[in-house]
Amino acid sequence: MPGWLERYLQRHQHPVSLGLHIIGVPMIVAAPVLAGTQLYLDRWDLWWRPVVLLIVGYLLQWIGHRVEGNDMGEVVLIKRWLGRPYTAISPRYQRPSNPSSPEHASE
Repeated sequence: MPGWLERYLQRHQHPVSLGLHIIGVPMIVAAPVLAGTQLYLDRWDLWWRPVVLLIVGYLLQWIGHRVEGNDMGEVVLIKRWLGRPYTAISPRYQRPSNPSSPEHASE
């Protein structure tokens, strides 16, 4: 399994969160496609449709992360840049550390 997919699945273990992401992520991907299509067709009057897709898609993911108990990926990135604490993987889903692992050998 690719590393990015493994990390994604670690961050989205709750079934409600995963379900909301399955709906929300395609909405976010569809928003700029719809916006480009509407601009090409000179339909400026329908500007609100891609905006609604974007907002609802992110809202669904935000709800999923609240259920999951961790920060959204974008929030993790911003907090990391600012040196702030963040929750990448919900504590209830984190794997326990192994005291016999090489990283603990010097302790």
